[in-house]
Amino acid sequence: MNGWKRQGRGAKLRLIGVLDQQEASLLRGLVGQVSSMLADRVADAPADELAELTGIRSGHTRAPEDAVLARLLPDFHREDSELSGMLRAAREPELIEAKAQAAAVVLETCPPDGGRAELTVEQADAWLAALNDVRLAVGTTLGVTEDMPEDPPPDETAAAHLSVYHWLTFVQDALVQTRSTAL
Repeated sequence: MNGWKRQGRGAKLRLIGVLDQQEASLLRGLVGQVSSMLADRVADAPADELAELTGIRSGHTRAPEDAVLARLLPDFHREDSELSGMLRAAREPELIEAKAQAAAVVLETCPPDGGRAELTVEQADAWLAALNDVRLAVGTTLGVTEDMPEDPPPDETAAAHLSVYHWLTFVQDALVQTRSTAL
């Protein structure tokens, strides 16, 4: 991918990027993995009788133990665990749904065999959200920190996979830059 370009104006504005087959496959795979983790979190939510009676969704009251999920679904309140649990139960289902919808847009608009991805502004916003989630997941898995060198020593385990993280950062940044000029 060489970045994103704008085409058209107003309601006909499109953001266009071209991904090769390997890039499209990688992106679709990572987005799918994050979506699967979030779906498993929803499926694992405890049953809530009041929620079933009222139709109001309810989620977990505890933060995920998995580091990646904990990064994607952070505590709602750090100083009061009871309040955080109540907020999590009330809001986590909506947060997961929004993340799932953004992922679905990427999976619908990213060509499976590579090629041209043509996005509306709204679809670009969904891509940005999904790219952010994937970057958080990959960064957490690799132990990426702000003070981590751009190119770690080749013998480090993360070095081989860090290029994927940097590529995701490039795709996201390029889309942000193109999106911001689309206003």
